[in-house]
Amino acid sequence: MVSFESKYRVCYGDTDRMGVMYYGNYPRLYEIGRTDMIREIWKSYREVEESGIVLPVRALNAVYHKPALYDEILTIKTIIKEIPKVKFRMYSEIYNEKGELINEGEVVLGFIDASSGKPRRAPEEFVQILLHNGLY
Repeated sequence: MVSFESKYRVCYGDTDRMGVMYYGNYPRLYEIGRTDMIREIWKSYREVEESGIVLPVRALNAVYHKPALYDEILTIKTIIKEIPKVKFRMYSEIYNEKGELINEGEVVLGFIDASSGKPRRAPEEFVQILLHNGLY
């Protein structure tokens, strides 16, 4: 398992009149976590795209346990549990300031060749980085 943590402060525009973060904002937090993780362990999404690979979302699942509240600093934990092949499954856990798990998400991405639009295998360089970081 490879994991990475990002922080995010819930801003006013994320919330409703009760100061609760709108449920549709959680997938954006998953994206913040995964782009931070990819940048940290490999390269930026921009560099990935410039190398001819795009990573569109194929599936998304979210489980809501507790609300995120205005001005809270959230911890977004992004997890890779398996070596990706063509599909790339990433998991997210979001914790509030008290350390309580408030949301869980799973996003399935696809490695796609940007020029042909066809699925392709995960780049060997990325696979090796995951293996080097302890993912079996």
